[in-house]
Amino acid sequence: MREEDLDWILYHRIAEQDGIGIDELAISSGQSRTVVEASVERLERYLLIGRSGDTCRVLSVQESLMKCRLKHAMEDLPFVIEDGVIKARKNDGE
Repeated sequence: MREEDLDWILYHRIAEQDGIGIDELAISSGQSRTVVEASVERLERYLLIGRSGDTCRVLSVQESLMKCRLKHAMEDLPFVIEDGVIKARKNDGE
């Protein structure tokens, strides 16, 4: 199966749930956890889903736009926003 096809399938499975774990996605899709994890990472990188631990959920349009703006327009700020919480950015040396 092509990566894009799997991403599409998993995105829709995530959208059907209020929150779904990686293991549940692997079982329901018949794919290995490693393959599902890679797909989830792509969906997260494309700003389509958000994760809290192993739980995935679809981002709203507003959340996606905010993350996009923060990612591209404010990369050098000394803070990050994770799950709605503002946190100090960790230095690479920490």
